[in-house]
Amino acid sequence: MKVLFLCTANSCRSILSEAVFNHLAPAGMQAYSAGSRPTGAVHPMSLQTLEKAGIPTDGLSSKSSDAHQDLAPDFVITVCDRAAGEACPVFFGPAMKAHWGLADPSEHTGCSDEIEAAFDATLERIKTRVRAFLALPLKRMSSEQLKAELALIGTL
Repeated sequence: MKVLFLCTANSCRSILSEAVFNHLAPAGMQAYSAGSRPTGAVHPMSLQTLEKAGIPTDGLSSKSSDAHQDLAPDFVITVCDRAAGEACPVFFGPAMKAHWGLADPSEHTGCSDEIEAAFDATLERIKTRVRAFLALPLKRMSSEQLKAELALIGTL
């Protein structure tokens, strides 16, 4: 099973989601990430936050969704913040789609402790959502049930 996390810059939220998913998922499940306008670099605080949490960062990179044109993911999850007026990337294909919006921690202002806290809070929210996803009885769920559950997870 393949899960693609999409965002705008592919430097924070989608990177954190990819890393958390791959850290928590059982064998046979793999996450990837991409952006509609990638920055070309993973935000240093994303890497620091993951390392502090004991989550591997090897292989993480900011890339365009074009890098995954042959991926054929089972799930595509956007993590951009529609509430902040961000344009979420669009994925065309047969994958099950969901939106798990997150505020961009790299946009947080304040002292370094406050910015670090924003990244930590984002990471914890992603962990909660990924754990909820991994707990779903995917093989026993209808497409409609799965869509509803994915939407619910996006509110956690």
